[in-house]
Amino acid sequence: MKVTEHIKKLKGKTQFTFEILPPIKGHNLQSIFDNIDPLMEFNPPFIDVTYHREEYIYNDLGNGLLQKKVVRKRPGTLGICAALQNKYNIDAVPHILCGGFSKEETENLLIDLDFLKINNIVALRGDSINSETYFTPNEEGHSHASELVNQISNLNKGKYLEQVEVSSKTDFCIGVAGYPEKHIEAPNLESDIHFLKEKIKLGAEYIITQMFFDNNKFFEFQNICKEEGIKVPIIPGLKPISTKKQLNVLPDKFHCNLPETLIKEVVKCKDNLQVKEVGIEWCIKQSKELKEHGVPFLHYYSMGKALNIKKIAQTVF
Repeated sequence: MKVTEHIKKLKGKTQFTFEILPPIKGHNLQSIFDNIDPLMEFNPPFIDVTYHREEYIYNDLGNGLLQKKVVRKRPGTLGICAALQNKYNIDAVPHILCGGFSKEETENLLIDLDFLKINNIVALRGDSINSETYFTPNEEGHSHASELVNQISNLNKGKYLEQVEVSSKTDFCIGVAGYPEKHIEAPNLESDIHFLKEKIKLGAEYIITQMFFDNNKFFEFQNICKEEGIKVPIIPGLKPISTKKQLNVLPDKFHCNLPETLIKEVVKCKDNLQVKEVGIEWCIKQSKELKEHGVPFLHYYSMGKALNIKKIAQTVF
């Protein structure tokens, strides 16, 4: 079932969903199931599975020469999605990136997803790789998420990159990212909303937001979207803070502001166990307010850790 169809079935009731990371290469599927199993009692209608960019490593060949090698430390998004649908009879939502893919590789991946009856996708540009300051697209790939959305929409219409004898149509439901505090590379929020609107025009059917810690930022984002004529559902993305280090890491990596009240509570903590409890309580407070606001889903970024998400869900749902 499509995410948009799940939303229509809600009838105003907020439901629980979450997102998982593929395990580091060398781990098996059981490590994924171990983190999913504690959360299944909350009946998520779908689970998002992220995709991680390739990285470059340089091997020393001696004589001052270095060999550049491409590695993927967290492969397996497609296989995990198939396994989730098989084991839990649940819809899996893979994240598809522009970065690291040519247009043809993207088309082939979409065909694989269609064959597996995976018909929900979140289309993202993706971050720059670790060795780059700014995003650099594949030589024959997409530069922007809007281009990726357009390719998926074309495939839904039976338009392939090259002419084919039989042009079967796919039926993907496309989600895109929204940034209540703007994308880190956007000059301002208005510009960011402009390009978000473009993705909706090209075929995106719902929005999942970047994490935020101040609900007013989400409400303001919702209002701006409404004023700009964006009518698709907006799903808030939440993450409970769990370590003191995240006071610096999260704003830097995800361009989100942390409220002063939350910062003071975290700073007072003696260790990360106390920080985790503060993060859980803060996220519960956010979740309850958003639920009262009538959002369709509360989407949690689990980051491979289920226990804090479970504590939140037990209180909220």
